Parts: sequence; C-alpha cells; structure tokens
Amino acid sequence: MSVSTISLLLPTRARPKLVERFFQSVLEQTAYPEAVEIILYIDDDDIESHGLECSRLNIKKIIGERITMGGYNSRCLGLASGEIIVLVNDDMVIRSKGWDERLRRLDESIPDGVYLAYGNDLFKGGRLCTFPILSRKCCDLLIDPYPVEYRGAFIDYHLMDIFKRLECEGVRRIHYLEDVVFEHLHFRAGKSEVDATYTQRGRFADDGDFLALIGVRQNAARRLALAINERSLLGEGGGIADRHVPSNMFAMAWFLTQSVLFDRGLPIRWRFFLWYWFLGRHMAARGLLRPFVN
Repeated sequence: MSVSTISLLLPTRARPKLVERFFQSVLEQTAYPEAVEIILYIDDDDIESHGLECSRLNIKKIIGERITMGGYNSRCLGLASGEIIVLVNDDMVIRSKGWDERLRRLDESIPDGVYLAYGNDLFKGGRLCTFPILSRKCCDLLIDPYPVEYRGAFIDYHLMDIFKRLECEGVRRIHYLEDVVFEHLHFRAGKSEVDATYTQRGRFADDGDFLALIGVRQNAARRLALAINERSLLGEGGGIADRHVPSNMFAMAWFLTQSVLFDRGLPIRWRFFLWYWFLGRHMAARGLLRPFVN
C-alpha cells in the first residue's frame, strides 16, 4: 500500500542526546516509519551533532552556518519531499501510537490542502500550534510559511494568525488534534533543565518582527482564501512594515491599538489577546512587569 510521505523539519543545536530520544519516539510510535523523513539542520560549529544518524529512519542532514529559526525551517523545507510538513523540536517526543495515520486521514479529508493542524504538546494544548502541521500544497500557497525574520520564536503565532484571518471570514481550517500528543519537554513546563540553546535566544527579540509582518499575513490569508473559494475574501494588505517598536509604554499601547486592536481582519478575541499579550511582553522586556508571558 502506498502512503503519503511525512516530512519532519528539525533544526537542532548542541542536543544530540535529545535528538536521539526523538528518533526513538518516532520509531516506537509511527505506523509507517519508512514513509517518514526527518530533515535535520545542524550548525557547522556543532561538531558533536554532525554524526547524528538512525539506520531505521530516513534522515537528511543540512550542515550550514548559524542562521535564524525561520531560515533553518525554510532550508529544511527546501530539502523535504513529503506531502505533509511538520515542524518539530529536539526537546519534544511523540507519545501517540499511529500519529502518522491520523495526520494522513486529516490530509486526505481536505482536498484543497488548506489547513493548519497541530497536536497536543501537553503544555499549551489547544491554545497554540506549537508544532504546526501543513500540507505541501498549503506551504506552496503561503510561499514563505516560515519567514527568515523570525530569529527564535513566533513562527507558531505567525501561522495561527494567518488562519485566524480565514476564520474571521467564516472559513475554519484550524484543526487541533488533541489525541495526537507531541509532548514539549520545555524547561518552562518543568520538564527539562535550562541549557545554552535556550538561554542564547532573546526572549523578546522577535516581537517587532511579528508586528512588522502583519501585511505579509494579510496577503498570505488572501492567497489561501482564493485557493478555497476561487475569489478573494479579504481586503488589500501590505508587506513588511517598519520594525521599529515604541519603547515608551503608552506609545506602545497606542501602536498596538492601531495595528492590532483595530485590525478587522482578525477575530475580536484574537485581537484582544494579542493586544494584551504584546503589551505584557513589552513591559516584561523593560523590567516593568514580572515576565509571566511565554
């Protein structure tokens, strides 16, 4: 029986033992391991990880310069051959038997390929697509699903925001697969120790990039709407805006009000969440608030 290939995109740095743990979880939980490929991106100075292999899995490796998280995932996507694309981390393990069959059933149920799916990470659950799942068709429609501007975070929020725009127009294509457990063993969930790979990422470094890419997400949502309905459901949008984010709290609140709260292309609850969340992050980044936000 021929089954569609699933590509797991896995940038990793200085965590060979965790990657081997992830490989083992794939072997234990996958119905058709021969139809799964893992695309690794390893920094050229991470010598210890260069030898990562698993004879029972299809492993493809890219060894290159240290770039952004968006760059890592985009390079991995360029080497992927799968019809279903999944972003994964080296600090996660797969807990659900037959997860790959569940993804294929979903993919087959949506002929146009326009969907954003995600499993249960046992940390943020249904609130966020921590490990986003897209079809190859959807990646092609988005053109740049993992923008290189994102240095270490926000790809999940970026994709969620695009599909929230579709949802605002009555097109619901977000699928939370609660029964597919991709456990995120993150230190903020109390499931791992803090290491250099965590601490070297600027926690608030990507906030301005997310806000600057509003127009990009508007255009991406429009392309998806055209693919679904053969007409544009959304208004005109722009590209990348000025990345400057106000440093003054009150100026930032007004900036968020204009750019997020008044964005009628998004559901009202998502707008209020982003406004509150980004303002909290802004204050935490400047020491004005305990950094309670993830």
